[in-house]
Amino acid sequence: MSAPAKPTVIIIGRPNVGKSTLFNRLVGKKLALVDDQPGVTRDRRVGDAELAGLKFDIVDTAGWEDEDAESLPGRMRAQTEVSLEGADAVLFVIDARAGITPLDEEIGRWLRTVDVPIVLVANKAEGKAGDAGLYESFSLGLGDPVPLSAEHGEGVADLFEGLWPHIGHFEKEAEAAAAAAKEQGLDDGEDEEDVPLGPLKLAIVGRPNAGKSTLINRLLGEDRLLTGPEAGITRDSIAIDYTWTDPQTGEPRDIHLVDTAGMRKKRNVTEKLEKLSVADARRAVDFAEVVVLLLDATQGLEHQDLKIASHVLEEGRALMIAINKWDVAENASSLFNGIRGALDDGLAQVRGLPLFAVSAKTGKGLDTMLHAAFEIRESWSKRVPTAALNRWFDDAMEANPPPAPGGRRIKLRYITQAGTRPPRFVVFGTRLDALPKSYERYLVNGIRAKLGFDAVPVRVVLKSPKNPYNANKGGGGNYSGGSERG
Repeated sequence: MSAPAKPTVIIIGRPNVGKSTLFNRLVGKKLALVDDQPGVTRDRRVGDAELAGLKFDIVDTAGWEDEDAESLPGRMRAQTEVSLEGADAVLFVIDARAGITPLDEEIGRWLRTVDVPIVLVANKAEGKAGDAGLYESFSLGLGDPVPLSAEHGEGVADLFEGLWPHIGHFEKEAEAAAAAAKEQGLDDGEDEEDVPLGPLKLAIVGRPNAGKSTLINRLLGEDRLLTGPEAGITRDSIAIDYTWTDPQTGEPRDIHLVDTAGMRKKRNVTEKLEKLSVADARRAVDFAEVVVLLLDATQGLEHQDLKIASHVLEEGRALMIAINKWDVAENASSLFNGIRGALDDGLAQVRGLPLFAVSAKTGKGLDTMLHAAFEIRESWSKRVPTAALNRWFDDAMEANPPPAPGGRRIKLRYITQAGTRPPRFVVFGTRLDALPKSYERYLVNGIRAKLGFDAVPVRVVLKSPKNPYNANKGGGGNYSGGSERG
């Protein structure tokens, strides 16, 4: 029995009134970027909020600005307007210290025309500095304002009282459904073997203007993310849950899509806000399972793309490369082969990375790319049976025995898989500090080629006994230290 859907609450207001700070307060963590300059938020961000036991989806939106519809602020406002579709309540945030501005009045007039309950929130109301703006907000005709300090957490009890009349019935329905499920023996966790795997955590990364947001919009079939000719539109890493039907199997697959800010060369990133955006994108990589590095077919592969790819691999994520704007690519075959060769040369530690030609504009290649993303996650999560692993290890030793520097043999005794996601292996032996790096690469490449790990990053740790004499006498040893490759 599925639980009833949670209500959706939208945060709306002009720039710099504290919408993202309120969003972070309600979700209990700093998900949205916050800065003193206005207009930081550009895309809608959704989070799981809880307020005194009341659970709901909270949506942070771009600041409402009175600009031409074709301009970037105008397109941001259009995104905010669309966010009201399906909303169960709106938190209209004003700055109590600044008082009511003409833009607040314009937003208020618009909100009075929509068929969604409005809760007026007077933020930054701590102390006496916000009293005048609090009283002035009654003129908006949207009921009693809720005085609040999102930064300091003051007034959240009043916010609960403001929201409860509009969305409290969802909580009652959820409790009733849970009670009915328990009575019928259908409560969650009854049969853990039937619990499906979680959604694929897929992050899209790349340089600015590679088409990351356009690609996600194409997958979703709607203009969910703000796009345009301006580079660097996306600032926050925006996560969206999406169900994709695999055309090869007809099976619906859940994906947790993450759009990220474009990553420029470090020396070009000077503004504080862009530094925050890039840091947010790097965190998105850390929490992803599979990362798609999106290239621009009109610009080819650049050194910055290789740096991004190296970072993804260093973090142990499964990596795929997609060449976007294939519909306008010139000398397509030569371009594809050139990028393939440059990737193999520039990322020698993981040769044969999956490479796809796609078009966010037409949808070409996107289904093939997503199908491969699920397959590469399986490799990334794979565990090799111990017997099969050691058979391969013995064959590898026989085909290419370890060298004997200075006439002294290096002994590799056995191998074990220490973990997955990414795959991690430990090789035990003696005199491993003398093992050449080339032989370590031989082991890593063999694991990848012979054990079904293809192009996923593989970690190999070498461990030697502290005292080889004790190890020989005791039939084991106290292994420690070692090096790691992958």
